[in-house]
Amino acid sequence: MSMATELETDLLVVGGGLGGVAAALTAARLGRRVVLTEETDWLGGQLTAQAVPSDEHPWIETEHISPGYRELRERVRDYYRRNYPLLPEAAADPTLNPGLGNVSRLCHEPRVGVAVIDEMLAAYVSAGRITILYRHVPVSADTDGDSVKAVTLRDEVTGKQRTITAKLVADATELGDLLEVAGVEHVIGAESQDQTGEPFAAPEPDWTDQQSITWTFPLEYRPGEDHVIDQPASYDHWKTHVDPFWPGPQLSWFKIDIHTNAGKENRIFEGDLDGVRLPDLWHFRRIRARSQFRRDLVDTDITLVNWPNIDYWEAPLIGPGVDDAARARALQRCKELSLSYLHWMQTEAPRHDGGHGYPGLKLRPDLTGTDDGLAKYAYIRESRRIKARFTVLEQHVAVVDRPEGGGSELFADAVGVGHYNIDLHPSTAGVNYVNLECYPFQIPLSALIPVRMRNLLPACKNIGTTHITNGCYRLHPVEWSIGEAVGALAAYCLRQGTEPHAVADSPRLTEDYQNLLTQTLGIPIAWPDDVRRTRPSQASKNSTPLLAMPERRVKVA
Repeated sequence: MSMATELETDLLVVGGGLGGVAAALTAARLGRRVVLTEETDWLGGQLTAQAVPSDEHPWIETEHISPGYRELRERVRDYYRRNYPLLPEAAADPTLNPGLGNVSRLCHEPRVGVAVIDEMLAAYVSAGRITILYRHVPVSADTDGDSVKAVTLRDEVTGKQRTITAKLVADATELGDLLEVAGVEHVIGAESQDQTGEPFAAPEPDWTDQQSITWTFPLEYRPGEDHVIDQPASYDHWKTHVDPFWPGPQLSWFKIDIHTNAGKENRIFEGDLDGVRLPDLWHFRRIRARSQFRRDLVDTDITLVNWPNIDYWEAPLIGPGVDDAARARALQRCKELSLSYLHWMQTEAPRHDGGHGYPGLKLRPDLTGTDDGLAKYAYIRESRRIKARFTVLEQHVAVVDRPEGGGSELFADAVGVGHYNIDLHPSTAGVNYVNLECYPFQIPLSALIPVRMRNLLPACKNIGTTHITNGCYRLHPVEWSIGEAVGALAAYCLRQGTEPHAVADSPRLTEDYQNLLTQTLGIPIAWPDDVRRTRPSQASKNSTPLLAMPERRVKVA
């Protein structure tokens, strides 16, 4: 029996990344009906379809995260304990890290993230409280003044369209697509210093200044075997072309040092593969460490390639004049860059032990659910961003801009907490890295409220941040917290018979909504003062000091 072409629901969440999942799950837990749509056939966004191990902060194993995100992380560990041949000591470790990757305390295979998210939603799907539409993208919106009445989506498999009517709508798409479709005021690319006052903002507004995207892929290494892929069509370009701000061709071991913007050599292997935290590329985002599993079943590591040399910055995916054909070309070029880098590593890369090439590097398409072995979707760092009631600026969170020891800005309307450094990868305007250390920060409600639209909310990296502060509000746990806040706000508004703007306008309603977050859901909305004032590079011996750049480098003509 085919699904109805028209549906009605309390909350429509367009986009099934971590923010979308958190919004749908939170609203459902609070008794609301939700339709959740997703462009791919996997929920989880950057954690799963984009295959990026979770980038997290030094307090991620403490009480200073939401119960929902803690549940997600613990379910990942439990999934491994139930289903994988872990060694007894690994299974007994309460902080099990299946990959022992350097980037996070929890590096795992993307398929596990999919399974865990499906588990978390299962009861609500069975009860009919959450309806999931996979492979659906928004194509139009029916608006009435400052409200979205309905959204029409296209099934990418059948081509059929389906219209969803909802009281409240959340945009959790990777690129803020619903903002464009519904005519919601938004920003693309970089604001200027005159517009925001941010010391590291661009000299002039530039919509082309968007962070690079990356097409990630998992690899295992089988010495003595030959798994060399065909040479991609654009291989010679990536092998010889040198961008002005990069230390050489992208097909090399050289990258930019984020502390100095000088060239720095990496290698894929340094010493024993079973080393726990070796400073090489292999261990950086390793998602399976064979040392933690029975060797008779698991005889190789698996690493996730999301390394600087496969960042694609030739062309943006969104903006004036970027039509479907231009976006498709950019995505194809991004794929070819990743496959070219793999082919180079397999055939020409200088080896750690002499010689050239590692033909034993093997793609694992079974882990990504794709034919080519790459992730299902490119890793998107920057989206369209709403023009919000309030915009979070560099001056609110960056250590270099705050009084010494003063911590981040306090927001009376806070609805969640997060932390990451301001991490801007090279952009499609030719701007080099910007990397600024941040204090632990809050998510203000007013950054979730569009300047005009009354019933549409942003639920991921499309909130009221700037090009600069997007760099610290875009990572896994922050996106989840944004989604939770939006799901709870939708449920609160429906229960009270009000709208998001009215909640933001009323201190009494804001406080009541905050009580729902903290007392009913147990979601922290403020850091303890000593944590808020702590520089993360001083909080953990495993943290890397993240230093402010001496200047913001711009495109070289």
